[in-house]
Amino acid sequence: MAVKLTNLLKNLPRTAGVDATVREYEEGFRTARDSALEDEQRAERKVNDLYYDLVTDFYEYGWGRSFHFAPRVPGESFKASLARHEHYMAHVLGLGPGMVAADIGCGVGGSLLEIARFSGARIVGVNSNAYQLERARRYAADAGLAHLAEFLNCDFLHVDAPDESFDAAYSIEATCCEPDKVSIYSEIFRLLKPGACFAAYEFCMTDRFDPQDPVHLKLKADLQLGGGLLEIVAPQTIDDALRAVGFEVLATRDLALQTGPSVPWYQPLAGSGFSLASFRSSRVGRKVTDNSLRALEALRVVPRGTLRVAQTLNLCADAMAEAGRLGIFTPMYFIHARKPG
Repeated sequence: MAVKLTNLLKNLPRTAGVDATVREYEEGFRTARDSALEDEQRAERKVNDLYYDLVTDFYEYGWGRSFHFAPRVPGESFKASLARHEHYMAHVLGLGPGMVAADIGCGVGGSLLEIARFSGARIVGVNSNAYQLERARRYAADAGLAHLAEFLNCDFLHVDAPDESFDAAYSIEATCCEPDKVSIYSEIFRLLKPGACFAAYEFCMTDRFDPQDPVHLKLKADLQLGGGLLEIVAPQTIDDALRAVGFEVLATRDLALQTGPSVPWYQPLAGSGFSLASFRSSRVGRKVTDNSLRALEALRVVPRGTLRVAQTLNLCADAMAEAGRLGIFTPMYFIHARKPG
């Protein structure tokens, strides 16, 4: 486990030092929301970029290449549930050969490659983080899917593509990084051809969230800091923003609310870790990782500050698990909208 962890973390930002980068991220996060209006988007981009420079290796180590949650049924593996969640997105959008779709916030391309393989559509991944895109391009080539995968290194709000470029667009737990929903949905609306659809899984605080409850507020704050999120909005904000930019809303629902037997989406974070497939993401696994990093830092095998990154992510993981248990947060508020044709 320590060897795998060391190999994954060898690319962490050593030039300025991980510890300095963590401090820069935390300071940037706390001041971004207080920025003057003209500086707000610039501050958001910097926080987002710093966050993913720091956490991408940890995400891959603890979760895999598809950075998202998924509903799961008893007997279904964690990996299978992620793929099914991705296939559902492709199915809803009717993706198929000859179509071109945008993946808004593609990460290292895990979900993008699964959807391209499943559907046969060509997918253009949009991501502002160069470190993640470097990996995504390599993974596409390794998978023999480079002919179905293209990547754009640009800001979500200023995608380097002409108007009406895409037959469909989707985002899997990525547009949550942009607190201004009207702006991000406006840009997606611009990119779509008339009659084309957009679908997404969004982070939301549910109707059970009580802004007067100090426990709820602390969980939300930990989610935001540990998740690199300047804001987590309510479902109504999502719905209103879609309509405000001109989308016809076809469906919205919280997929965390499953009917029939199901495994909670947050179980991989809250579980005991007895399953080898989800050990590293579990509480036990994260504790083992912390202890390993403490030793590896002392031996100078990994940069100083690496443990601090892991602890920041653990803060988010623990908050997610508890907020999920209380039902005040969902990472899978599903939206399906159409640009009028």
